Amino acid sequence: MNTTQPKSPQLEQTRLLRTAVPGPTSVALHAERMQQVTTGFGVALPVFIERAEGGILQDVDGNRIIDLVSGIAVTSVGASNPAVQARVAEQLSRFTHTCFMVTEYVGFTEVCAWLNAHTPGDFDKRTALFSTGAEAVENAIKIARSATGRSKVLVFDDAYHGRSLLTMAMTAKENPYKKGFGPFPSEVYRAPMAAPFRWPSGAQNATAEALAAVETLLAERGAHTFAAMVVEPIQGEGGFIVPAPGFLQGLQQLAARHGIVFVVDEIQAGMGRTGRLFASEHEGIVGDITVTAKAIGGGLPLSAVTGRTELMNAVHTGGLGGTYAGNPLACAAALGVFEAFEDGTLLANARLIETTARRMLEPLLEQTATVADVRGHGAMIAIEFADRGTLAPRADLAKEVVARCHEQGVLVLACGTHGNVIRLLPPLVIGLDLLEDGLGVLCAAVAQAEAFALSETVPA
Repeated sequence: MNTTQPKSPQLEQTRLLRTAVPGPTSVALHAERMQQVTTGFGVALPVFIERAEGGILQDVDGNRIIDLVSGIAVTSVGASNPAVQARVAEQLSRFTHTCFMVTEYVGFTEVCAWLNAHTPGDFDKRTALFSTGAEAVENAIKIARSATGRSKVLVFDDAYHGRSLLTMAMTAKENPYKKGFGPFPSEVYRAPMAAPFRWPSGAQNATAEALAAVETLLAERGAHTFAAMVVEPIQGEGGFIVPAPGFLQGLQQLAARHGIVFVVDEIQAGMGRTGRLFASEHEGIVGDITVTAKAIGGGLPLSAVTGRTELMNAVHTGGLGGTYAGNPLACAAALGVFEAFEDGTLLANARLIETTARRMLEPLLEQTATVADVRGHGAMIAIEFADRGTLAPRADLAKEVVARCHEQGVLVLACGTHGNVIRLLPPLVIGLDLLEDGLGVLCAAVAQAEAFALSETVPA
């Protein structure tokens, strides 16, 4: 697999444990963090990172940890990509901020032009830039409401759209995202997601029955009152759920029939993560509005709303914006990200990551009693833990596997509405040997965790 690394110095792309994980320096720094930072912030692995390149995170104790998370799908081109570094450094030498709503700069326009040209849809487009994914989702709703004169929003089971007040209402998972933070904005309605693995009457019925449920909801609530229908082409925090074939296309058709703005949330699945530039390309769908964030900024905060010109320009002048929206440094980083995708290598890498991950993970379906599903596209792969007979979620096993991986210097995350899914989001520049090492640790952790769980349930 080809990788893009800074010329010098280069962080060795191998896993190395000099201490326990976390090591003593990280432990001390974490203790200081607990004295200074609100406990409202959680942490998956309490290690402090000193350097990051390619597929490696090096901590302050000298441990080299395999990164299968990419800052939750942010550093897809690597945490120190040379194109991103060079463009940000050049911009930093000139100025850091003016606020695009006060005085303009060309980087903002160049990012918008690239997104207008590359997001799905051959219609005329306009783009607005913001800072976070939640901010972009909220602005997509503002735009849809302004353009349609309607108020209601349709979202789906297992959805995740952010942590702001409106996007918490749109997000499905209660704990930790919504617990204790209500009341939430009204006029947000939820329909079933055509999730093949857990569809009650079988995967073969998921698309037809889920679409029928959406039609029923629209009829009951008044389809003419819905401004937007918002869907992730692959659900992220909800468990990397790939909708049943035809479901997304059916949603697009329903939205068009009723004059509802079809909003595709590509925040986690977009920018090459799935082996296509945008995950919606796998199903051939086109959003009236496409929302992007995370990987487009290469590690700097940037998000975007791109859509049909008649929708985007329906908002009155001054109705969109934000002090840091499309910050010059973030725009420079995005242009570096776009440059990194130009030759197609990163998309090919994403597809190779999937091939490798499936080769190593799918045998677990036969070798274990609790790995119940392996799914995803490209470098967005998940394994779900459940009792084979009942499909009862096994969050305990997912948690144990994550802990064992972390001890061995492999960074992974759990997700899913039930907390029983492990998601893999390696940077697209990870080397094949490093990926195989990380996946090998994961497979061993699965076997060990299942054996431990079995021993705990067998009477002495």
